[in-house]
Formats: sequence, structure tokens, C-alpha cells
Amino acid sequence: MLTVKRALLTAARTNQCRLFSASQSNWDARKGLVLGVYEKDGDSNSVDLTAAARRLDVALSGKLSQLLNISGPALKKGKNRIFYGLHEDFPCVAVVGLGKNNAGVCGSENWDTCKENIRAALSAGCRLLQDLEVTHVEVDACGDAQAAAEGAVLGLFQYDQLKTKKKTKVTTQLHGSDDVAGWEKGILYGEGQNLARLLMEAPANHVTPTVFANTIEEKLAPYSERVTVHKRSQGWIEEQQMGAFLSVSKGSEEPPVFLELHYNGCPDKTQAPLLLVGKGITFDSGGISLKPSSGMDAMRADMGGAATVSAAVVTAAALNLPINIIGLAPLCENMPSGKASKPGDVVRAKNGKTIQVDNTDAEGRLVLADALCYAHTFNPKAIVNAATLTGAMDVALGSAATGVFTNSDWLWEQLHKASVVTGDRVWRMPLFQHYTRQVTDCQLADLNNVGKYSRSGGACTAAAFLREFVTAPHWAHLDIAGVMGNKDEVPYLRKGMSGRPTRTLVEFAAGLARDA
Repeated sequence: MLTVKRALLTAARTNQCRLFSASQSNWDARKGLVLGVYEKDGDSNSVDLTAAARRLDVALSGKLSQLLNISGPALKKGKNRIFYGLHEDFPCVAVVGLGKNNAGVCGSENWDTCKENIRAALSAGCRLLQDLEVTHVEVDACGDAQAAAEGAVLGLFQYDQLKTKKKTKVTTQLHGSDDVAGWEKGILYGEGQNLARLLMEAPANHVTPTVFANTIEEKLAPYSERVTVHKRSQGWIEEQQMGAFLSVSKGSEEPPVFLELHYNGCPDKTQAPLLLVGKGITFDSGGISLKPSSGMDAMRADMGGAATVSAAVVTAAALNLPINIIGLAPLCENMPSGKASKPGDVVRAKNGKTIQVDNTDAEGRLVLADALCYAHTFNPKAIVNAATLTGAMDVALGSAATGVFTNSDWLWEQLHKASVVTGDRVWRMPLFQHYTRQVTDCQLADLNNVGKYSRSGGACTAAAFLREFVTAPHWAHLDIAGVMGNKDEVPYLRKGMSGRPTRTLVEFAAGLARDA
């Protein structure tokens, strides 16, 4: 049997070399194909081809399945293989393992395992071909064109704008499926998250508050009939009596910007809007309560809340979602200077509440406090704020999920349902009065910006602080500090800033639009 297998392998290699030689001219096109295979139930030594892979195999008289059989063990989830010269139109064919074909929503993992497997596998396949300098890749839908597109777009992204040597730019195309709508939707979801990654990854001297606002305005320009952009100046912020926001921004030479985005997608202009609010600290030194220098460079992404919220609005506009959304992003730097706030200072927020600032590195809740007060003026259907708010959130959940604090069971269900679809998970955290008492027990003011027991329940006391500026019945605070970056936890994202949970925010908004 072994001798027969070796003979088949030799013959296949010979035939592959002939095909490669015959299609040598096609290599100049740098064209590739990514196909998926499933693990076969009850047989660890063989695989099931997807519909697209099966059609190619038939066209090649079974050569694909033959090569898969003799080139190594059966492809498991996360494994892959590349064949050269197999097809005259595709000098490179990457075959990727999708896991079990019967996977679906997993209650213990809180996501759709099938969708996650597709994203991870096709991301890996596209990156393999990118490393071979293939410039155009056709992608197997694997039964879910949207998930396939998301995996391809997210996997191919890398921030190299400031490098001389750049990654090969790869264009993608749907292969073997007529679900063009699903594919295009997935492209927009992936590009939305990549926009957030782009903003978060860029150095703080390249993305100042002003540059951030201008970038989002530029991205929304194609949808100007449905979108209005306001870049509010420091004078406007002062008129609004946003004393908490101003107390953070005054330590920097960079002027603050309050970015206000109005997307009017619903034909009924009277429809109550969804309010998305994002923390926009474009660099966080900690202020006078200076952070340690180690790892401080990552604080260029402390505007992750503003980045994901703004990217979600851009994506909603691109998708033409029938919903009204208002995005708010208080943008500034938190820097130490002679003008910066000092520990023990007391400032007054927009709603009149006074705040004792005992730690200037707990600045995110200050800028959000004024933004949340302003959000209420639009009589919103719901308010959702996102912020890289606390290191305690990273300690609690790590990168597995975004922590959600909410006063609304309905809102929690909507966010959770969206996250199961996207695989970018959320997890509910407590909003007990236990934590409220720790921020309202204050020596000099109505509130203290750090909890009474600062090392205990930091994410919870931060949420309790924000709740003091909320009267709306449907409000959720998303602490995204733990999901800000990616090392190797999410296989379809490269190492770097993650742009999470942009897709979940978009899917959440799309869900509200469907239910309206």
C-alpha cells in the first residue's frame, strides 16, 4: 500500500510540474484561489470538500482530492496546504481546514463556531498567498459568503503605511457562489473594523484629535446626502459647559475636538436615534498621574472607543441601514504640563455635578461624562458608549470578550445576539449600588473619579461613575480595554490593534433596523 501511495505521489508531482510549466505565463498575473475542506465525521483520514472545491475537483478529474489524500494527513481545523500548477487559471491554490461541517452556535462559547472557523481558515489561506506575493485571490464562500469575506478582509490587513517595504496588496473576489450580497456585506463589515484598526494603530503624532475628525469626515463624504458631520471647537465645548472634558484636554497643546456624526438612514425622520458615544483620548500619558514608560506607546490607541464608534457609523452609512444613528466622540490628549489638572482638583460636569479628580489617569470617564450628558439632548432610543476605560477590565476578561455594563435587559439581549453572529463577544458585568457608593462617598465633591477602594472592582466603579451621568432607560457601557489589541488570540487578526468590537456595533445597529 505504501509503495502504491508513493507511486501516486510521484505521478501527481510530475503532473503538477507539467501543469505549472504550462501555466508559467499565468504566474505573472499573481492569481490564487483559497478553498475549504471539512473534517469527515467518523473518518480521521479523509475530508469532505466544499461545493466549490468539489466542482474544481470534478473539473480536474479528481486530482485535487488525490493530492489531498497523498500529500499528508487529513486537513484539520486551522491547518492548510498549498498546491502549485494544479489549475491553469490559478498558479497557487491554498486549501484550508474548516473543522466539522455540523458546527453551529455554541452556547458555552457564545458564538457561531461555523462562522468563526470560516473566518479563521480563509484568513489564513489569504495570508499564505499574500506571503507568496499573489495579488489577486478568489475565495471559496464555504457556505457563508459574509463570514468568508470578513475573514479575508480582516486577515489581509496590516498597518504598514509608514514603512518603506510594504506587504503585497491583495484584491479578493468571491469564488463558486452566487451570494454576492453576503460577500459585499462581509467586505463592508471587515473594512469597517479595519478603519478602526488603522486609526488605533497610527502614531499619536499622526492622528491628533483634528486629524481623527478630518479622517472620519473624509470617510463619510460619499454619503453626504444622509450624513452630517460637526467638528465642534473648544469654544463650543466651553459654551456647553463641559468642564470635565475640558479639564482633561487643557494639559495638551493639541486643541480638543468634539466630533458629532448624524447618520439619517431612516425614511421616518422622527425616529428616535441610536446614540453611540466613544472615548477619544488620542494619546494618554496619564497626565500628572503619569503612567509607567513601559508600554505607554500603546496608549496611542486609547481612542479605541471613538475609533470603533466612528467606524460603525461609516459602515452603517455604507450599508445604507434604515436607522438613525448619532455618533459622539470627545477627542483630546491627556498630557502633563503646567496647565494640566492636578490630583485633588474639583471640576464641574455638564449636568452640574462636581467631580474630585484624585487620579488624572482616570480621564476617560471624565470626557465620557460630558458626552453622555449631551447625548440625552437627542431623546435617543438607546445610548451605547465604548471606551478603553480600565486595566481592570483586561484583568477580568482579558481579550475574550468586551465587558458590558447596562441598566437594560433589552439592550443587553440585543448586544449579545449581535456578538454571537460576529464572534466578537460581549459579557455582562454588574452595576450594583455597592459600586456606586464607592464613587459617591467623596470628601470634596459630589463624585470621586476613582473608587473608594481603588484597587478593587476598578471596571465596576468606573461604570458606576458613568451611570451618574445617565438618565436614559436603555444605556450600555462597553469597556473595551481588554480587547484593544491582539497578539494571537483572534486567529483572523494579525498582531496589533484589533478594532474590536466594530462589527458587533454594526450588527447591533442592523438588528435594531430590522426590528424597527
